[in-house]
Amino acid sequence: MDLSISHLQPLIALGAGILILIMPRLLNYIVAIYLIVVGIVGLGLIK
Repeated sequence: MDLSISHLQPLIALGAGILILIMPRLLNYIVAIYLIVVGIVGLGLIK
């Protein structure tokens, strides 16, 4: 089973959305981590 980032994005978004609803203070951390991961993947450092 081949799981790439594009297959995981909907699951990550769903999990992040639920966490934000439960604990809104996590929004800054979740957005920051997401942006860092997307940047790293965009640069090709992680495939």
